[in-house]
Amino acid sequence: MSAPAPPWLTVDSAVVSIALVYPMRGPGGMFGPTCELCAQLAVEEINSCGGVLGRELRLVPVDGGAPPAEVAAEVEALVSVGAVQGVTGWHISSVRQALAPRVAHRVPYVYTALYEGGERTEGVFLTSETPDAQLWPAMRLLAGEQRVRRWFVVGNDYVWPRRTARAAARYAVRGGGQVVGRHFLPLDAHDFGEVLRRIEHSDADAVLMLLVGADAVRFNRAFARSGLDQRCLRLSTLMDENMLLASGAGATRRLYSTAGFFAGLVTQENLDFHGDFARRFGVEAPPLGSLGESCYEGVMLLAALIGQARTLDVRAIETAADTVAYHGPRGRLQLRGRHVRQRIYLAEADGLDFTVLAQL
Repeated sequence: MSAPAPPWLTVDSAVVSIALVYPMRGPGGMFGPTCELCAQLAVEEINSCGGVLGRELRLVPVDGGAPPAEVAAEVEALVSVGAVQGVTGWHISSVRQALAPRVAHRVPYVYTALYEGGERTEGVFLTSETPDAQLWPAMRLLAGEQRVRRWFVVGNDYVWPRRTARAAARYAVRGGGQVVGRHFLPLDAHDFGEVLRRIEHSDADAVLMLLVGADAVRFNRAFARSGLDQRCLRLSTLMDENMLLASGAGATRRLYSTAGFFAGLVTQENLDFHGDFARRFGVEAPPLGSLGESCYEGVMLLAALIGQARTLDVRAIETAADTVAYHGPRGRLQLRGRHVRQRIYLAEADGLDFTVLAQL
């Protein structure tokens, strides 16, 4: 006798199901648990207030760490059988590029990861940072305050790091400096010997890190062992508290991060978020960070989009999108042109914590 189908494959008219696409493996797998718990917290809060369109909201987990074509095929199959009515989650841009053309015209898709900019697919809504609002102001501030002139870019070899590196070259010149080298590594990289030698020989005074999850952690450790942290500062647009903790205090000297959320931001909304998260999941839960928090926002925005349109129809949702706002750990946020308008911050690592230095 065959095993029973998972509950999310049973279409239930009393339920709105959302595919939560987040990494369960690969370099991003290290913050997958935080993504899942933050999304679950949002679902429980929404359901406690009556759900979506009077229906219970549920999550359907999908491994966003699988090859992009596999992720897209799995989510498309869920949409096709009516098992999910929306998609959200944190996953890399190559997954988004494979997924959006196959599902965004059929169900609303809220993408929560920072990305390279330029996404125009109808039905896709974006909550996170882009280089013009995140990277350029951070590079400009460091050029002024730390006299950074010579940047070396190290990133994973896919669309987000490569396009962001091109933008960084323009920003460096605009700030009176230059990019003196670039090096791209495959996902799940372990050998950093060549790139560290290239950084040393380049006489760079700053490294722009465009590495995902565990790759960034391993690079931080190798960078510190090489002694380059005595000469070069590092700036990352993808470095949350889980990655900082995994890097270790000895590998975070002169490490800067820029993001729309840091766990240490002292606001009432953030304090409430921390309290709710700790009460629900306990003190042993993974640390909160920008990547997990983004999944909380993804669920909140998707519910707000559906609620404002009063339908699951993606065309009606698209029409009403610019009137949609939602509340979360970053306060009240508004959609404009399918992107969330947001505040961005620069923080410096202090051991295993981030100290927010400025709003950019």
